[in-house]
Amino acid sequence: MRYLVSVIGDRENPGSADRRPAISEFNERLMAEGYWVFAGGLADTDTATVVDNRGEQAVFSDGPFTESKEYLAGVWVWEVPDLDVALKLASEASKVCDRKIEVRPFL
Repeated sequence: MRYLVSVIGDRENPGSADRRPAISEFNERLMAEGYWVFAGGLADTDTATVVDNRGEQAVFSDGPFTESKEYLAGVWVWEVPDLDVALKLASEASKVCDRKIEVRPFL
């Protein structure tokens, strides 16, 4: 089963400054164990553009779709046997990233 694993950044509690080496090591383990599908960090929310084309013409807005102290900082997509494995890995990922992690299955 595939899961979207979101890394939640927090402006008030940004966590450790440079977690990249630990994250790279964790990613290598995910690959070796066959769980890795995709991952990527995201640029800061001030680089975001929201597109709304539900009306007569598209409207483009700078910034995130909602103002919040928490924001999406990065994602993984994992292919794991079940939710228990996803949650175990997410617990490790939270420690490695020094961030909160949200786990959601794909439909």
